[in-house]
Amino acid sequence: MHVLVVHNRYASAQPSGENKVVDQEVALLRAAGHQVEMFERRSDDIAARSLLGKVRVPLLVPWNPAVRTELAARLRTSRPDVVHVHNVFPLLSPAVLAACADAGVPAVATLHNYTQVCPPGTLQRDGRPCTECVGTAPLPAVRHGCYRGSRLATVPLAVSLSANRRRWWSGVERFFCISAAQRDVLVGAGMPAERLAVKHNFVPEPDVRRSGPGEQLLYLGRLAEAKGVRLLMAAWDEIAAEGGVGVPLVIAGTGPLEGEVTAWAAGRDDVRYAGLYDPAQCRQAIARSVAVVAPSTWLEAFGLVVAEAMAAGVPAVAAGHGAFVELVEDGVTGLLHQPNEAASLASCLRRITDGPGRNEEMGQAARRRYEQGFSPAVGLERLVEGYRTAIAGRSADGHVPPPAGNGNANTGSRRGHPRGQGWGQ
Repeated sequence: MHVLVVHNRYASAQPSGENKVVDQEVALLRAAGHQVEMFERRSDDIAARSLLGKVRVPLLVPWNPAVRTELAARLRTSRPDVVHVHNVFPLLSPAVLAACADAGVPAVATLHNYTQVCPPGTLQRDGRPCTECVGTAPLPAVRHGCYRGSRLATVPLAVSLSANRRRWWSGVERFFCISAAQRDVLVGAGMPAERLAVKHNFVPEPDVRRSGPGEQLLYLGRLAEAKGVRLLMAAWDEIAAEGGVGVPLVIAGTGPLEGEVTAWAAGRDDVRYAGLYDPAQCRQAIARSVAVVAPSTWLEAFGLVVAEAMAAGVPAVAAGHGAFVELVEDGVTGLLHQPNEAASLASCLRRITDGPGRNEEMGQAARRRYEQGFSPAVGLERLVEGYRTAIAGRSADGHVPPPAGNGNANTGSRRGHPRGQGWGQ
């Protein structure tokens, strides 16, 4: 199969689960003999733009006409079987869907978050779940400045969501939801249920797995409010006041709360802030852990670190909402705590470290869960199945691709999308 992957890479200064998933899927497809090309933009490149170029970036978020022209030409030349769209913010925009229609190539899209119904994609405001914009115009997001705490920065995202909602829903043959919890939210918001398939992210087989009881509890991820970092610090302070649990807490990552975490961990024997790990260090750290902690306060669409822990035979302590309730079977492959409750999180951390025999059983069960649901073999099967469904769906529409070299983008877009949704409106 010939696949063209479309992705705007997030800034490299901070860890990105989406970047990791894209790279792993590309490697998986290529290893299986499929031909994969990339059409990318990089957020890192914004810094090198002129002042005028930087000012124009927000204007390109809802629609980037140059990307439409470039990608359509690329598609007519290379003629892939399917286009797989990941992130399009901020430099690609939904214009990539118009390019697919121009060239008559079916598109699938992985929904890594909730940007289809929420401008910042988190379904959270002020540390609490929020659904004010779901199923309606995203004016509340602008009013509250939900993206980076800025009304001005939120406007391009809100405009893009409003202007391109139907374009997404009609221009993508198959959406990959990365959890059933995410799919339920999106169906409830009015997205076409028949096009939303659950395809969990897969995790490559790790080069190291846990071989003993573990020596630490590990938080591995972005240091941000939505990830539950402050909640974890509060729970750990409660544990420390009662004498600890016998193993230290290691926090690895970077983000807006890095200064706060560094100050909190300074001078303590029971906490170590490790900074940003590279991929090999991440795998080693997981394999040395009694458990991985994922206390997110927002509704995680997946939770990659939990699946990575499963692969290494390590249980997880995770918030009991969002995708975590699918990934972690409470009491079997890990423990679920009450979301946003420090006392509940502290209780689970005590339980997961109390009794190495039970912890080892959880780790073994977690590994079996990984083999059944999140291994490369399972990931490849579901990925290719989704591509074939998208291709068959476009063929069933009676679509006839425009001839190669047809430069009439407007005509091609109308002919390329038989449902009548005009592109570039």
